[in-house]
Amino acid sequence: MKPFSFFLMALWGALAFYTAKVISTHGLNLFPYFFGDMASWNWPGQFNLDFIMMLFLSASWTAWRNGFSIRGWGLALVAFFGGAGFLLPYLTYLGWKNNGDTTAILLGSNVKVN
Repeated sequence: MKPFSFFLMALWGALAFYTAKVISTHGLNLFPYFFGDMASWNWPGQFNLDFIMMLFLSASWTAWRNGFSIRGWGLALVAFFGGAGFLLPYLTYLGWKNNGDTTAILLGSNVKVN
């Protein structure tokens, strides 16, 4: 699990660096760009629609994995707005916590014990 955790954290570092650079250049106001592209019906808008669907899928999985508990809904909210900035460290943490057990990582509270 360690090489995979290193890979996830390397991706997170690259994302954090890129995000910091964009914020320093353009500020935090991403919504006019994001939804503006979608309203323009162009390729960047198509990518943004695809991306928002992936964010919804990530948030849905996070809530489901945590049994739709209050904690699960809170994490889902962070997953939706945090994207890979949340998901990469979350998967790293889950891998560490579950000793790399993929079933436990993916299913969380939904693991059935025989």
